[in-house]
Formats: sequence, structure tokens, C-alpha cells
Amino acid sequence: MIEILIVVAIIGLLASIVLVGLGSFRTRGRDARRIADLRETQNALELYYTKFQKYTPLGGGDSWTSLTNSLVNAGIGISSISNDPLYPDKTYRYGVSGDGQNYVLAATLEDASNPGLKDDPDSTLYNIDCADPVYCVQF
Repeated sequence: MIEILIVVAIIGLLASIVLVGLGSFRTRGRDARRIADLRETQNALELYYTKFQKYTPLGGGDSWTSLTNSLVNAGIGISSISNDPLYPDKTYRYGVSGDGQNYVLAATLEDASNPGLKDDPDSTLYNIDCADPVYCVQF
């Protein structure tokens, strides 16, 4: 009986070490999804631009909800836009220039050392703060 308890304790210890080690992989995976979501939304915005010759303006309320509603209801074949994988209530952000010819998409990454943060703008664009750890896509 004592041998079984020792084996169970060892298995539990090893399992906890593995699970703790996988936490950083999960973080990187969620950050990769955030970046992919923004690129996917960028493609949807380009379809919108092709049809209307400008990017969708901001409506009232949350910028991401406004963007989602505009893209889904524009008749360009978009049925949904993704939200943050970990915090669905903390959506991504969207900002657009006054003339509708430029925009920025933003997502806050969990890993502040993510290599993608080196290539993005680190200034405030269209009322969106892009300072790290915020990843921004600008066009």
C-alpha cells in the first residue's frame, strides 16, 4: 500500500512539473492566435475597402464590436470576427483615420518579449496606444 502511495505521489509531482512547463507554450499559442486574428481581420477590412473605397468608420460603443457589426453586415461574405482567446470580454481594438483611408488593429499580448512586438509601431495611432505589450497592425 505504501508503495502505491509513493508511486502516486511521484506521478503527481511529475505531472505538476509538466503542467507548469506547458504554461509558457500556452501563452505563446494564445499570442500567436491573437496575431493571426488581427491578420484575418485585416483581410476582411481589405474586402470592405474594395467594396466601399474606405475602411469602416467607428460606430458608437466599443470599437471592436462596431467593426464586427460593420464587417458582418457589409455583404462581403464575413460571418464573424474573432475575439481574444483568453478574455472574450476584453476585445481587440480598432481605430480608423477621419477620412477612412488608414486604420490600426490592436491586441494586448501576454508575452511582453514576443518577437512580433519588434516589428509593430509603438506609438499612439487613431486613439489606440500601441506601446508594448500591445501588438498593432497598421495600414
